[in-house]
Amino acid sequence: MTIRPLRDDDFDAIHRAFINAFSHYVVPMQPSTEALREMFTRRGWVPELSSGIFEDDRLVAFTLNAIDGDRGYDTGSGVLPTHRRRGLARQTMEHSTTLLAEAGVTRYMLEVLEPNTNASALYRSLGFAETRRLDCYILECGGASHRFQQRRPQPPQSTHWWDVQPSWQNSTASIHRARDQYVTIGDEDGYAILFPATGDLPQLAVRREARRRGVGTRLIETAAAIAEKPLRIINVDARDEGIAAFLAALGARRFVRQIEMERTLGV
Repeated sequence: MTIRPLRDDDFDAIHRAFINAFSHYVVPMQPSTEALREMFTRRGWVPELSSGIFEDDRLVAFTLNAIDGDRGYDTGSGVLPTHRRRGLARQTMEHSTTLLAEAGVTRYMLEVLEPNTNASALYRSLGFAETRRLDCYILECGGASHRFQQRRPQPPQSTHWWDVQPSWQNSTASIHRARDQYVTIGDEDGYAILFPATGDLPQLAVRREARRRGVGTRLIETAAAIAEKPLRIINVDARDEGIAAFLAALGARRFVRQIEMERTLGV
């Protein structure tokens, strides 16, 4: 077996390995080629800073990294079921940290599903420490009508409404990188970012002075009416009790919790 940095022309092999590695995951992931490419694009994937282990021409283990400035992000690590318990995940992570550090990355971040205790133990052994926990919700809204007009597809520049920082994949930088169409809805009291094709709602914020006036509910109803499908609200900071109570009141179902972790590189 050979370990090496990945290339963009490895994408088809990555897609096959990704489907195989996550077919029986806690939350199964079976994205199409187009969906996986879009996920990589939004997260800022850099092939040459990602690590893969090949057996002949077959990719059997991988760590797929993204960067933003001096920060790196593991956008997906996996090992084929037939090749587990051989230390391959540790090898791709160690190879990744070398590649990222040589590229000037000083902070390396990742997320791991809370039930995946083996993976979180591996990451802790590699020097990662928990930074926060992130909840993922599905929300079905029936019979909603448009309450806000769609605005230009541009996330607001001001972040002073945020109580917590969005996770990597919900960041404004991630939204700007998207190829899929998204819309901004709201007014001077609040806004939401929606990807209608998937129901993904990466950002929702209400001005502090305008809270408890139904603004958030109207934003959610508008998003549901535009998407015409359940809304996916992922990586909500678990420390934010207000948003958790708000989503619960609307009937949102939490389907998994993730652990966000980080380690320092090159120091």
